Formats: sequence, structure tokens, C-alpha cells
Amino acid sequence: MSKRKSEIRSIALVSLGCPKNLVDSERMLGLLAADGLAVTGDTDAADAIVINTCGFLEASKEESMREIHDAIKLKDQGKCQRIIVAGCLVQRHKTALLDEAPGIDRLVGVFDREHIVQAVRGETNPRQEHGHFLGKYHDLSRTAAADYDGHRDGKSLPVFEDDRARLRLTPRHYAYLRISEGCNQGCSFCTIPSIRGPMRSKPIERILAEARELAADGAVELNLIGQDTTSYGTDIGYAPGLSGLLRTLDRELKDVAWLRLMYAYPSCFTDEMIQAIAQCDRVVKYIDMPLQHISDPILDRMKRRVKRKEIETLLEKLRRQIPGMSIRTTFIAGSPGETEAQHRELLRFIETAGFDMMGVFPFSPEPGTAMGRAADQIDPETRQRRFDELMRTQQAIAFARAKSMIGRQITVLVDKLPDPKAKSQAVARHAGQAPDIDSTTLITAAARSKLHAGAMVDVTVVDTDGYDLIGKVLAAKQKRELPVLSG
Repeated sequence: MSKRKSEIRSIALVSLGCPKNLVDSERMLGLLAADGLAVTGDTDAADAIVINTCGFLEASKEESMREIHDAIKLKDQGKCQRIIVAGCLVQRHKTALLDEAPGIDRLVGVFDREHIVQAVRGETNPRQEHGHFLGKYHDLSRTAAADYDGHRDGKSLPVFEDDRARLRLTPRHYAYLRISEGCNQGCSFCTIPSIRGPMRSKPIERILAEARELAADGAVELNLIGQDTTSYGTDIGYAPGLSGLLRTLDRELKDVAWLRLMYAYPSCFTDEMIQAIAQCDRVVKYIDMPLQHISDPILDRMKRRVKRKEIETLLEKLRRQIPGMSIRTTFIAGSPGETEAQHRELLRFIETAGFDMMGVFPFSPEPGTAMGRAADQIDPETRQRRFDELMRTQQAIAFARAKSMIGRQITVLVDKLPDPKAKSQAVARHAGQAPDIDSTTLITAAARSKLHAGAMVDVTVVDTDGYDLIGKVLAAKQKRELPVLSG
């Protein structure tokens, strides 16, 4: 073990981006805490600041750079000793980051997460000493910085990271369970394969061990994530695939109430997967399935490997075979070459498809992608207009669907209690509402005494507030007591 270069006692971590990045942040925090570092949420009070960045879109890079420059200001003021930048932006842009932010002390690529302690402490990465590079990082002198290149060829990728022993940033009652990393789909607008590498499924035994650990820590809802969850197992010869995984988790996780499937890919969805969702009691009747567009020429150009007819058939099957199915999707507005007629086709499809939840991204021409290099880019003003039109169309649908829920009795999971000093409402979600990205169910203040975070209660929907439902508690359901944490 090399000599420590500075006495770092406390650490603050800023986590940006998607739930997959959040899992990495939680794992790094677990490693740092296990090393004896005090974790604080106050960057002004930390000896070192770790920023786990997102680099998926240009807007993500801008957000990450703002956080990095804010941290550098604190360092310049003498409020912290070290700044470590980790994650997707590092993997994508590598040492070019130093030209924009020379105050960074160390870079940690997405494949070097397990050595975050050495990065914070200022120690040498032991793999450098033995010549093994999965995503090497260095003290960032200009000479050393020039040598940083992240993972170069994909041949030395880890089998799969172990996501256990995390210090979670989510509330105790729900967690994200990563089942795979990387992607083989090769969509022409997407940077993920160049950042995260090819598809790597986590072995089912490791998923089960992690799920049991999360349940023992109080999680009653597990949200299954990956870049492409529907391809689970194809790369490791696990023949039952996603349907087998869902059935195994449903059978084995007695203390988990909800299992939610995120990031499904439409071209890979099988009848067996539909049957597993329908038949597994713990798997909520909800699917997050980004479609990106509906016009066949645009889908072809995006390399989505699916046609409009196939999408429509899949949506019909999901709703017919899974009663009460909630479907969330996302679309891209103004991708290269998109005509006004194709945009209108997408608008009409949204009007008739009736998605429960929907997100939209204005197209972002990302360097290194085929669509990012395309000559027929849509101007930013048109992209924004099309984004606005798509969102307004869905808003009317979502508001109407919310009002149609008035009078229904539903089970919700309480996320947040109201402020006792304010007239706020408790925040909860029903099975068709995923954490962080979907609408919520607000519970009237009269029921405050019956609630706690993680409780599952029955409510009657009595009103709406835009996208959100407003519910009145009927009675508390039988619930599992959360374990008492020691220390």
C-alpha cells in the first residue's frame, strides 16, 4: 500500500444521470464508507468531492461541467482538498476534461469504480503497478493525463461488477437492481455502447444475492435496470432469459412486494416475457419500453430493428394478456431527416396509443454517432417545437387518464411523509408509477398518523392535480416491519 498523500477524512458525492449511474454512486459510497471516510451531503464541509458524471447527451455534459466547476471553486477557496471526477463523462471524453477543468485531481472511468478509495486517498492504483488496465486513472499531471484512455478495446472488461455493499441514496423502501451492463443494440443515435461497452449480463446467483441484501435493508420495491433488460442472459448462455429471471425473483424474494421492469427493448420482447409479467404476483403490471419513434423510415435510420406494425402488435398483446397493464415510453423529437409528415404521424400515434406515462427528448447530435454526423440535422427551433407538440399531446391524455381514476380504490407505496409544520401531503405511488420519473399519488393530510415511509396502504382516488392523483386512505395493509439499523 502506498503512502497517503493527504489526510482525507470526509467525502461528499454528487451523483448525476440515470439509475444505472446511481447504482455506481451507491457502490462507490459503500467502498468509501467501509474505508472509514465520513460521508456528508454538504460539499462545503467535505475534504474531498466525488462527482459521478453523466455523459449521455450534450445537456448531461453541461450539467456535469457545472458541478465540476462549482467543486473547483470550493477547492480554490480552501474548502476541500481533492476533486475526483468519475463516470460516463470521463469514459467518453477522457483527459479532454482537463482542458475545461484543470482543477480536477483524478479521473475514474466507469470500469474503475472499485478503486475509488485509492483515487480519493491519492494512492496508486495497484493494477497500474501490475500492468492491468480496465479503465486506468492517474494523478493528473499533464504527462500522466495524456496517457489516460479509459477502456480501449473492450477485451479487458470485467465479467460484471458486484453491486452489493452499497450505501444507498434512495429511500430504504425501494432500490434499483441492475441485471446487466452495456448494450449490443447499436442504435445510431446512442453513445452508450461507446461508454459502457457491450452487453454483459449479471449471473442470476449474483442478482439474487444482491436482491436479498436490498430486501434485508428494507427495500420492498426493486426496480430492475440495465441498458437493455429484455436481452438479459443472451450473452452468458442463460436460456430462460428475462422471463426466467422474473420467475426466479418472484419465487425467491418473499419480502419484496413489487418488482418493476425498466428499459425494455421492443424488438426483443417475447411471448414468454409477457406471460411471466402476467403470472408473477410480485412483478407489477408496468413496463418501461422506450420506442423512440413510430415512422418506419425513422426507425430504420435509428437502427431500432423493429417496425411500426410490430410495435402496435406488441402493445396490443401487452394490454390484452396483462389486465391493468401500465405502459411508459419515450420518444425523440426532431431526429435528422424527420419530415413534418413523420412528426405528425408520431403525434397521431400518441393520440391513439394512450400511453400511461411518456417522456420526450429533443434530438441531440452526439459526437461519435451516425445520426450525430448526419448532414440533414433539424434546426434547434424546429426540434423544440416538435418536442413541445409531443408533450402537449401526451399531457392532455395523461390528465384525462388521471381523472378517469377518480373513485377507484388502489394500493400505494408511501415514499415521503408530509412536513408536520406545513400543509403538505404525503407522497406515494401506485404500481403504475415508477419512482423519480412518473407522476405520484398525493395522500390527504387527514391520514398522516397512519403513514410511514415504506408503508403500503389502500386509498380511494378523490381528485387529481395535473398528472398526479389525490387519494384518501382507507386502511393500512398488512406490512413487513423494516429492520433496525445498527451503528
